[in-house]
Amino acid sequence: MRKLNPGDLAPQSGSYAVCDKNGRRMATVSVRKGDHLPPTQSSEYYYEYAE
Repeated sequence: MRKLNPGDLAPQSGSYAVCDKNGRRMATVSVRKGDHLPPTQSSEYYYEYAE
């Protein structure tokens, strides 16, 4: 799955998992297509589409 960074535009509407640097899912957020992904608690965290 493609890694997305905070501030990136969501490529599609749905749930995105907040993952730590080891790929462990920390939380999920709902984002609409074209909206910016919200900030995370650490600069090492990233987003993946959670379906």
